[in-house]
Amino acid sequence: MTNNAIILAGGQGKRMKTDKPKVLCSVLGEPMLEWVIKACESAGLEKLCIIKGYNAAMIDEYLAGRGSKTEISTALQAEQLGTGHAVMQAEDFLKANTDGNILILNGDAPFIDAETINGALEAHINGGCSVTVVTANIADPTGYGRIVRGSSGISAIVEHKDCTAEQLAITEVNSGCYWFRTADLIEVLGELTNDNAQGEYYLTDCIELLMAKGRKAEAFTSHNPSVVLGANDRRALLALNDMARAEIIGRHLDNGVEFTCTDGVSVGTDVTIGQGTVIHAGVILRGSTVIGENCEIGPNCIIEDTEVGSGVSLNNVQAYESVVEDNVKIGPFVQLRPNSHIKRGVKIGDFVEIKNSTIGEYTAVAHLTYVGDSDVGANVNFGCGVVTVNYNGETKARTAIGDNAFIGCNTNLVAPVRIGNGAYTAAGSTITKDVPDNALAIERGKTEIKENYGLRKLKRHKAKYEAAKKAEESK
Repeated sequence: MTNNAIILAGGQGKRMKTDKPKVLCSVLGEPMLEWVIKACESAGLEKLCIIKGYNAAMIDEYLAGRGSKTEISTALQAEQLGTGHAVMQAEDFLKANTDGNILILNGDAPFIDAETINGALEAHINGGCSVTVVTANIADPTGYGRIVRGSSGISAIVEHKDCTAEQLAITEVNSGCYWFRTADLIEVLGELTNDNAQGEYYLTDCIELLMAKGRKAEAFTSHNPSVVLGANDRRALLALNDMARAEIIGRHLDNGVEFTCTDGVSVGTDVTIGQGTVIHAGVILRGSTVIGENCEIGPNCIIEDTEVGSGVSLNNVQAYESVVEDNVKIGPFVQLRPNSHIKRGVKIGDFVEIKNSTIGEYTAVAHLTYVGDSDVGANVNFGCGVVTVNYNGETKARTAIGDNAFIGCNTNLVAPVRIGNGAYTAAGSTITKDVPDNALAIERGKTEIKENYGLRKLKRHKAKYEAAKKAEESK
């Protein structure tokens, strides 16, 4: 028996006022579609079919770039003729997997979770159901379809506008998520009609058709009321972001992470933060970032797909796809570009950029320095204004610096070049040749002094200054 899913992702979302499909609008930096796919993967579903429609090429491009541990295919809904019509486009997918059950999900409802998916499937199978509707009890059910229960399961799903006064009081609502026995769904899809005011094919009509055939329809109530939430406009999308942000921060607070202020703080779903770490205002943690214990992060750090050790202090740092080991201090105003590896005990000061480089243990890169495509040893000291010149306009080359080296202020290291262990470069040098261990490299032009040049050059400037000073004093 195979248990698969169809995700409806064809909508344009005109009220979002965007050129991309609505499901690619983001919650905490990830498309809503990604949240739904991850929930399916976490639930162990075997195959997914994404129903694409508006700007379908963007869906294809996104799926191609994400990779997946679950087999994902797509089907095109060329015209937007309702949810039932969208599922019809997956007919080949359904017929290739008729022996199990199929989950239908909305790609713009990001808070579906694996626990709900698996709980509903278990109830669906154990109850011998043809269809199981995932529901939730919410405080304000306005606008949602109500679940009307009978003695043998669901008796009806009534849209809000069609509810009686008694039905309006029902707080159990339809999430738009359904488990169907696959063969039964195929049977009734062909019987759907669009005989309604909108001229559309509704998936909910499949439930009525199955019930009319005497098949069992049941509801599974999720413990997560947020499964019903989606976004049709930017206000609703912001509300989803705020809810997700608060929920994730709350989990980290429970795990011993301190947030001094949550203004501007955003923590992704896959981020791990160790106990005792302090997060300041304006911090954004994204992707598969891991933060160790007893760190201080912030303010205004952006850390993405980066591993940070314990006891690390980051201040106004942007780090991408990098590794920072224990007891490192970085900032303010530092960028770690991809493939940077900052080893234990390193200190990096203000206005420094590291790119595709390894910085050895206890090395100091004080300020105003660029280190690109370099392999730096342990206990190296960089003076102010050092640049590794890694690009000649056509190709890039690497710089190597040995242990205990001292790189003087305003040194240019023109790659490929190697600075030996314990070697020094004099301030203001442009080094184009390898420097042996323990040697001093001096590479400067000859100084030429022109007497009284400044007096001639600054004569008019000084005259203007004196005139302005006298005018000020005469007031």
